Amino acid sequence: MNKIYHLSSCDTCRKIIKSLPENNLVLHDIKQNPITEAELEEMHKLAGSYEALFSKKAQLYKSMGLKDQSLTEADFKKYILEHYTFLSRPVFIIDGKIYIGNSQKNVEAVIEALS
Repeated sequence: MNKIYHLSSCDTCRKIIKSLPENNLVLHDIKQNPITEAELEEMHKLAGSYEALFSKKAQLYKSMGLKDQSLTEADFKKYILEHYTFLSRPVFIIDGKIYIGNSQKNVEAVIEALS
């Protein structure tokens, strides 16, 4: 199933979703419907690491002092499951491939994958 994990309250996520061509993506708002461990495991398998899915831009990352610690894969997993803000978003899963984040390059790859 092709899916996008996003925050409906995030302007960047909304802008990206609007820019996409017609598609069959299932929208998953991670604030309204937190990701499960099974969903995170699926993302981990595709991404290769929890760190790749982790947002170091999150304000909580700085306010909790996490940027001054050396986090393990287990830590990244724990924090992503604890609070939605730690998932780098949006995360697209399209035809068994994962696209993480809102970089221009990533958004272009998603548009290409959907075309």
